[in-house]
Amino acid sequence: MPDQTTPHPGAPQPPPNPFHNFPRPGATSALRVVVADDNPVVRAGLTALLSGRADITVVAEAADGHEAYEAAHFHRPDVVLLDVRMPGVDGISALPYLVRIAPVVMLTYSSESEIVQEALRRGAGGYLVHGEFTADELVAAVRDIRQGRAHFTPSAAGALLAQLRQEQAARSTASLPEGLGSYDSQLGAAANGAALSAPHPQSNSPHSLSQLQPTVRQSSSDRSRFQLSAREAEIMDHIASGMTNQQIAATCFISEKTVKNHINRIFAKLHSTSRSEAAAKWLGTAPGSARGLG
Repeated sequence: MPDQTTPHPGAPQPPPNPFHNFPRPGATSALRVVVADDNPVVRAGLTALLSGRADITVVAEAADGHEAYEAAHFHRPDVVLLDVRMPGVDGISALPYLVRIAPVVMLTYSSESEIVQEALRRGAGGYLVHGEFTADELVAAVRDIRQGRAHFTPSAAGALLAQLRQEQAARSTASLPEGLGSYDSQLGAAANGAALSAPHPQSNSPHSLSQLQPTVRQSSSDRSRFQLSAREAEIMDHIASGMTNQQIAATCFISEKTVKNHINRIFAKLHSTSRSEAAAKWLGTAPGSARGLG
């Protein structure tokens, strides 16, 4: 039987493969995973997390796309976890070659819609953004990807949906079918001073902490003002973005107990008694705060 990873001679040919070929080892019964990320701490954390499951074995780690392809070609894993931004051969460049060997899940901090779209076009079976999944959810995603079920974390799904809506809007015609243009007409009238009959109230004040987080990022001077350590500042950023203790623990590769200890120290330094109060002070929106969003 011909190797299924080799394209048919009559099919469109992919770009020349810049990688090398390696022999194929024997298969095992455990779910075999290759972890590719240029951050050694992230790699070690993912490997420890996955290897702790009885039915999962991390057969190799890789620091870039080239190493990921070498490892996948040699070990023939069931799933590849692949970062996007890596030195040398990045994840997006290696993706078309890796998907010929095994299903690939992008596991990254990048949630830009263009990157999500490109990953899907090149064959990714899922897209998980750090900080948006628990350890158990990651394990479930790896198992499901092996069965052909796609997985997306919220920001990746949102980026994909926004891109699809943008493309649909670009394709739509300027004129609406009869009966659907009434509100559009009201908008035009409003531009000339008339009031809308069905206004959509808007407020300049944010309704949730997740709306605040992308607007401001604390600088080292802000951190010094509150006398937070680098780790405490990192955790405070996660709190301000609306993450739970469990999500923070998974992102930082620490225990929930350690997260709680950090939060207790943060609350003491910010003179706060709740997450919302601490986040408001951290982001400069609390009454009497030394910093504002403007």
